[in-house]
Amino acid sequence: MKTSIGKKKKQWWKLLGPGLITGASDDDPSGIATYSQAGAAFGLATLWTAIITFPLMAAIQGMCARIGIVTSSGLITTLKTHYSKPLLYLMLLFSVPAIVLNIGADIAAMGAVANMLCPSIHAIIFSSVFVGLLIICLIYFPYRKIASVLKWLCVILVLYIIVPFLVKQDGVAILKATLLPHVKWNKDYIAILVAILGTTISPYLFFWQASMENEEQGTIIKTVMVDKANIKAMRFDVNFGMFFSNLVMYFIILAAGSVLFAGGITNINTVQDAASALKPLAGNSAYLLFAIGVIGTGLLAIPVLAGSVSYMLAETFEWKEGLNKKWHEAKGFYMVLSISIIVGFVINLFGINPIKALIFTAIVYGVTAPVLIALILHICNNKKIMGEFTNKLHSNILGWITMILMAVAAVALFVTM
Repeated sequence: MKTSIGKKKKQWWKLLGPGLITGASDDDPSGIATYSQAGAAFGLATLWTAIITFPLMAAIQGMCARIGIVTSSGLITTLKTHYSKPLLYLMLLFSVPAIVLNIGADIAAMGAVANMLCPSIHAIIFSSVFVGLLIICLIYFPYRKIASVLKWLCVILVLYIIVPFLVKQDGVAILKATLLPHVKWNKDYIAILVAILGTTISPYLFFWQASMENEEQGTIIKTVMVDKANIKAMRFDVNFGMFFSNLVMYFIILAAGSVLFAGGITNINTVQDAASALKPLAGNSAYLLFAIGVIGTGLLAIPVLAGSVSYMLAETFEWKEGLNKKWHEAKGFYMVLSISIIVGFVINLFGINPIKALIFTAIVYGVTAPVLIALILHICNNKKIMGEFTNKLHSNILGWITMILMAVAAVALFVTM
């Protein structure tokens, strides 16, 4: 009996891959900052967003994954082949700078939190070590090894599920805030809603998901035909990854709302502020778990962010690409990956406030995502591209809801500014 359960667990774990990594990487220091600020500023009032965003995330990421499997290429290649080049370059113009800024803010957050845990070593030194470690590992190790490490790093996110249980909770208030959406029509609340939408439904994840599904399939089996079993396995992976991502998001907002907001701390300027504020209010354990989680999620997310930029530019300029290739086989791909991380690190030297950069990036994502979602919907309904694997009705409905919701939120932000 135990052997049978053990085998099922191993099979279940093997089914998880790009979807789990994509979902978990969405809860990077950018996400943690946004969710912490939401909880600190508005208490439990944004808990409902974790429920709303799950089916929307799952639908969009599922479409991107299907594009990668069916076309055997990334999203950029599909756009380049079937759509106008000006549109492609416009997407790059908006996406690449925001992603690099996201990388820089994540590196800064990791360095700051590491310095908080070990004050004798400057944050810049920690950031330098993280940058060097990430670049060396991404260049040196093959895709399967990198994917395996990223999967295990996802486990770190469980720490955030533990934090809220270290203090007494009001179950009725939590249930009410979760199931009954409450919207405040003011600039700050609308801004945090756009930021939440932008950091959960991030454009860079669209590009990464399609490319990773293509690469994942390439490492398993080379086939011309798309197997429906592969599509089914992909859906399980993506749905689980998005559920896990939103579960973590929910508990971060809950921790900040029930501890920081309740303790009178309503403004978070840095990630380390959020961790430090937990210490006197929720104890040393909450403080350590939160801090370690920031470093772990940064190590998980930065390869995804930098990898997204590399895949985007490599596909645009038709360079050889892939984490399964060695340096000499894909120099352009790895150079972009390395440079994007280094540029992100250099941004920190200019003294940019990490929290402001993270939330600004999330808002940029929230504004640009509707255009990309419209393109993804068009691709997934194009039989010339997707064949028999075009969108079903429910996918189209969720896709349109996502696009309209993000567009309305972005417009509302500009109106209230």
